[in-house]
Amino acid sequence: MAIVLGILITTIGALLVIKTEWFMNNFGRIGWFEEKLGAEGGSRLGYKIIGGLFLLVGIITMTGGGPGLMGWLLSPLLKYNQPR
Repeated sequence: MAIVLGILITTIGALLVIKTEWFMNNFGRIGWFEEKLGAEGGSRLGYKIIGGLFLLVGIITMTGGGPGLMGWLLSPLLKYNQPR
């Protein structure tokens, strides 16, 4: 099931990156990205960033690396919670 879900998420991310202009025409601009990244691409860059994040999450889901990655990311916080 994780492989199918990962493929679905990865496909959505790829579509967001490839078809950015279509998403701009149908869903409009994203105000936050226009405000923060207006001169550097604005909403187009925002759609590509969101698509890239979807790609990463999809690949991590497909490979089953979520728990290991989260353990690594949170290890500085969790090391203080270990019993001695």
